[in-house]
Amino acid sequence: MQTEPFVRRYRGSDRAELAEICVRTAHEGGDSSGMYPDPELMPTIFAYPYVELEPEFAFVLDDGTGRAVGYVLGVPDTAAFVKRFRDEWLPLVEERFPAPEAGGGTAADMMAGLLHTPERMVLAELAAYPAHLHIDLLPKWQGRGYGRALMGALLAALCEGGVPAVHLCMVQANTGARAFYDRLGFGLLDVADPGPVWYLGRSTATEGPSGS
Repeated sequence: MQTEPFVRRYRGSDRAELAEICVRTAHEGGDSSGMYPDPELMPTIFAYPYVELEPEFAFVLDDGTGRAVGYVLGVPDTAAFVKRFRDEWLPLVEERFPAPEAGGGTAADMMAGLLHTPERMVLAELAAYPAHLHIDLLPKWQGRGYGRALMGALLAALCEGGVPAVHLCMVQANTGARAFYDRLGFGLLDVADPGPVWYLGRSTATEGPSGS
């Protein structure tokens, strides 16, 4: 029996939906299907390690039938996560996704390079914002308040865990996402030479500004 959509913790049975959401939102907030030879590449970088290493900070939007149609994935300590990514996650996937050869310039090469350099996530300018997150919803579920609900669940979990602040990294071309984060109280963080991305951060306290 179908119920209203609601936010719940991630379950292992959500893995296929997690991958679908990741792929369909991975290109500047839009669909990356067909951009990479192996469709598992993007989830292997941006989704699976979070639910494998920090499942208690993974939440999904359930459409009311048990299907996940959005998620927020977080880690309370980026530096600790990066070490576990290097030591525990990368050995499981590096055979399928080897490090790119020097000079490799395809989109898949660039993403494989990110997979093999998790230390890129640790920046001195972000020390006061130790947690980080990824949030994505399928297009049909965007702009309806569900992103705010997902974010609220993660912020509450981080706050309860004693984590003071959280950051995220987003491509500047995704202007719609920037407006969403602005409404949720995220502010621009000063990171030297960030490239075509913004780093945004805020306190984990959930009494953020109003808005939808």
